[in-house]
Amino acid sequence: MKNKKVLIIFTGGTISMKNDEKTNGAIPAMTGEDILNLVPEIKEITTLDFINFGMMPGPHMTPDLMLELSILINHKIDKEYYDGIVVTHGTDSLEETAYFLDLTYDQKAPVIFVGSMKNSTEFGWDGPENLIAAVRTAIAKDSEDRGVMVVMNNEIHAASQVTKTKTHTIDTFKSKDFGPIGFVSRDKVHFYYSYTKRQYFKVSKVENDVDLIKCGCGMDDKFLRFSVDSGAKGIVVEGLGKGNIPPAMVPGVDYAIEKGIPVILVSRCIMGRAMDDYGYPGAGRDLTKRGVILGDNLPGQKARIKLMIALASTDRMEEIKDIFEKNYY
Repeated sequence: MKNKKVLIIFTGGTISMKNDEKTNGAIPAMTGEDILNLVPEIKEITTLDFINFGMMPGPHMTPDLMLELSILINHKIDKEYYDGIVVTHGTDSLEETAYFLDLTYDQKAPVIFVGSMKNSTEFGWDGPENLIAAVRTAIAKDSEDRGVMVVMNNEIHAASQVTKTKTHTIDTFKSKDFGPIGFVSRDKVHFYYSYTKRQYFKVSKVENDVDLIKCGCGMDDKFLRFSVDSGAKGIVVEGLGKGNIPPAMVPGVDYAIEKGIPVILVSRCIMGRAMDDYGYPGAGRDLTKRGVILGDNLPGQKARIKLMIALASTDRMEEIKDIFEKNYY
C-alpha cells in the first residue's frame, strides 16, 4: 500500500495530551509530528503527509472551526491527490465535527475521524492502535464513496450514526440503532454493509445561533421563549420518548414558530427516532400540526449541527422541513 497517499490532519484531543504536573490533569502537549514519532510503524503502511490544524481539546471545537476544517479537506482533495484523509480529534465533540464534515463533503476519498480515550502518559494509551486502524481504513479500496467515518477501538462507524456512550472506556463509540458498518482486524479492513442515507450541502458559512433544549418532566416554556427573544435562528428540542414534550412547553413552541423560527424535534432516548404517533397536547402529532419538524434518529447535538448547516442555505420553513423529513415516512 506504499503507493497510497494519506493526509493526516491533527486537531488535538486526548490523543495529543500528556499529564501536566502543574494542573495534575491531561492537557494538549504534542504536535502531529510528535505523535507520528511515537508511532513509527505507521510510516510503513503508506505514504503520509500531515497538517497541524490545532491542539484543541474536544470542547474547544466550534462550528466555525468545523467549517474551516471542511473547507480545508475539500480543498486538499480538489487540488492534491490523496487516497484518504484522517482527522485526529477530541472525543467529546468528535461525533459533531465528523457529522458536520459528512454533510459538507461529497468526494470519493474517505475521511476518517479518530481519537483516543487515554492520553500518552497513561498505561494502555489507545492512540497508536486507533491511528493505525484509521490509516488502514483510509487506504482500503472498499472505503471509497462512503463519506465520513469514525474508527475507534477497531470498529468503523458511519459519522451520522455514531455517538459517545461512556465517559471513560475505550469502547465508548457506538452506533446504537444499526451498529458498526465494519471493523479492522490486523491489516485487513472489513465492511458489513453500506450506509446510504447521506445528504450533502455545499456551504461557505454556518449559522451559529441555534439552541438545544432538553426536556424533563414539568418543564415550562421559559427556555424556548428566552431562545427566541435572544435571537436564536433555530431551536432543537430533545423530547421524551418518541418526541413528546410537557404541555407547559407548547406555548413556547408556538411562540417560536409564529416568529418564523424552525423547531426540530428529536428524542432524548439513545435509540430510535422522533415520531408523531401520539395525539395528546404536547405529543408528536400535536407538535407536527403546529409546524414542528421531526429530526429522525439524530441526537440533539447532531440535529443542531444539521440545522446550522441548513439555515446557512435557506430560511424557508418548507425547505428546512424537506431537509429533515424527506423520505421520512
